[in-house]
Amino acid sequence: MTRVYLDYNATTPVEPAVMQALLPYFGPQFGNASSTYALGQNAKKAVEMARTQVASMLGASDSNEIVFLSGGTESINYAIKGSALAAKRTSGRNHIVTSSVEHVAVLETCKWLETQGFQVTYLPVNNFGCVRVQDVLDALTVQTCVVSIMLANNEVGSLQPVAAISRAVRQFVEDEENRLPIVVHTDASQAIGK
Repeated sequence: MTRVYLDYNATTPVEPAVMQALLPYFGPQFGNASSTYALGQNAKKAVEMARTQVASMLGASDSNEIVFLSGGTESINYAIKGSALAAKRTSGRNHIVTSSVEHVAVLETCKWLETQGFQVTYLPVNNFGCVRVQDVLDALTVQTCVVSIMLANNEVGSLQPVAAISRAVRQFVEDEENRLPIVVHTDASQAIGK
């Protein structure tokens, strides 16, 4: 019987060229990239080259804007929890806007934040699986500290209007003097390199 794999949007085999590029670092070129000895410095060069390549792929103005973590779930937790908890601590704001079709990593993070006193608005999507920019705007309040909308859906592939959402949130903040900034977070895990 022939096996058919239909979950390529979530996980794919490693490209042979990528495997060849990484193989030395799983063997003779291993080293702690944070150390000062030669083997570690070679590993550091490889990490910095990867950081530069990712920055270029994302259009970042500086490779130092790129921080590597263990994966998408850790990154999502770090970004959303860090931003939300900092806003609550410094300004008392405790409102988050997200969509009902986010990856489970976002939804579980928001659910945990609800146990910490945050209010979360879960926006519906249209027939194409997309959030309406106006719905995001309508959900914003003076208590909003984070908006988290994925860029590309991991199950159906719909692309969210994140650039338009970001512009709308920025305008919402700028329309009122002394309004505090709102972090716009996007999970772009399923959008890069595909």
